Amino acid sequence: MIRTKPDRVGSTCHLQGIEVREWNEWRECVFVYLANDLPTLWQKGGNSQNHTDRINMAASSSNLARFREIGKKILAIGRNYKSHAAELNNPIPQKPLVFIKPTTSYIIEGQRIRFPPDCSELHHEVELGVVIGKGGNNISEEDAMEHVGGYVLALDMTARDLQSFAKKNGHPWALAKSWDTSCPVSNFIEKDKIPNPGNLNLWLKVNGEMKQNGNTTDMIFPIPFLISFLSKYFTLEEGDVLLTGTPSGVGPVNEGDEIQAGLSDIMSIKFSVAENK
Repeated sequence: MIRTKPDRVGSTCHLQGIEVREWNEWRECVFVYLANDLPTLWQKGGNSQNHTDRINMAASSSNLARFREIGKKILAIGRNYKSHAAELNNPIPQKPLVFIKPTTSYIIEGQRIRFPPDCSELHHEVELGVVIGKGGNNISEEDAMEHVGGYVLALDMTARDLQSFAKKNGHPWALAKSWDTSCPVSNFIEKDKIPNPGNLNLWLKVNGEMKQNGNTTDMIFPIPFLISFLSKYFTLEEGDVLLTGTPSGVGPVNEGDEIQAGLSDIMSIKFSVAENK
């Protein structure tokens, strides 16, 4: 627990990697977090509970910045934009179409996207990812956003030929969606940087040419519904990521291509496609 009153004015306590220096009975305080490279926090005024809350929030944000390490699963939604369903001649789903990608599919900038074995048609799909900050199951839509810890810009790379074969034969999509390097992601985006995730521009370029340019207003199933729906089947845990679907404009990439993608003016990423060996 965090001590809320100093033993004496000017005392210092150390707990859970946090150094709290206190002066003047909390009228002026400095908090220095000693782990996870969290920036120094400076706060004047307020009460001890406010300071405690700020420390807890900062520590939680620091953990979520490591979502690729602490998260256990990536839950992804297919056909969540009407225009995307239409461009692939697929019907509009009546409930979310869910698949799972392993966390081993993550890559970050500086790493390259690879073709999976037996794939000759690799497609790009840009998506808004939701990072779970508070775990739970059977979450109501009304409470769903309380479980959001932040966001991430992601690519759901898809082996379209493998997916088409799987769909035709009634097989799962795992090989077409879940190989290593199939989920390039940005750095963590703090929740307060996106006050309205239901109205964000998503864009993607291949070799400088715009290919996808959509908005999250076009989602069939909004984020609170998706969180509630998924939590009835899966326990959501801190660091898990929910990929919310892609707008229209998906298409092929080739070896050596450069993919750039962005989320409004908040975040952008760049990845290259490795040689198809």
